[in-house]
Amino acid sequence: MQMKTRLHTRQTTFRQLEIFKVVAERLSVTEAAHQLHLAQPTVSTQLAKLSEALNSKLFEQIGKKLYLTDVGEELLRASRELFEVLDRLEMRLAQRAGLSVGRLRLGVVTTAKYLVPAPLGAFCRQHPQVDVEFQVGNRADIKQRLQQNLDDLYVFSHPPSDLDIDATPLTDNPLVVIAPRDHGLVGRGELPWSALAGERLLMRELGSGTRHAIEQHAQSSGLALGQIITIASNEAIKESVAAGLGLAILSRLALTHMAPGNLVELPVQGFPIANRWYLVTAKGKQLSPIAQAFKDFLMQHCVQQ
Repeated sequence: MQMKTRLHTRQTTFRQLEIFKVVAERLSVTEAAHQLHLAQPTVSTQLAKLSEALNSKLFEQIGKKLYLTDVGEELLRASRELFEVLDRLEMRLAQRAGLSVGRLRLGVVTTAKYLVPAPLGAFCRQHPQVDVEFQVGNRADIKQRLQQNLDDLYVFSHPPSDLDIDATPLTDNPLVVIAPRDHGLVGRGELPWSALAGERLLMRELGSGTRHAIEQHAQSSGLALGQIITIASNEAIKESVAAGLGLAILSRLALTHMAPGNLVELPVQGFPIANRWYLVTAKGKQLSPIAQAFKDFLMQHCVQQ
């Protein structure tokens, strides 16, 4: 009687599964090749070998977009579970050897990239053998990563209320009105919101935490936002404000990091908008020793600020 060949005894390697996982999460061979530091033909070849070994089509391309097949979806779920188990095993073995190694995966909203790097750098200097995956995106992007359980820890300014999560306050993240240093409203003391009438307001895209906070504040305070220009990054907003395209409402921390001297905070009544960053994990998620150590380190850093 001939026995079926089991999946894990076929010509399938961990490296092939790792390559598949990155392509499946990004739905882009080009982006995956860049992240993995591989040539695109190498990525494509390994995907083809994996598909052949499993005797199943893993992706389909419609137009220029890549989609997972049903088998691909199943394999992605299994790959994530497999690599999580291997990560935990690696860290348990490292603990037995008295080492501090492993992988730390972080997903943070765009404004938090001004908050997290300093403590992350200090933490990595203490734990030089830790591999870090640091993903930055708007609120919608990071929420999706949270839903897919792609990272250990997340930093949000507005944690998603429709997901089952644990959210711990980290530190204040006030949102302020910024203008070019030579703007006509600079130096006129505290301004009513009406003084900004006719000014273009530069805002992040729909889905960003900053825009969510601004729109909530405007609605609760009865403020008319006027003409809005949507710009997809804080750096581009900063450059546009400096060039006289309009005013903006940004994180005060982002302002101090981006352009001290070029831009100033306008004292507007009702501002700054009270806002906070939160450290978020999926409810019930078991953190690895490294992730727990960084969580404690980050909390301590924010307390000392």
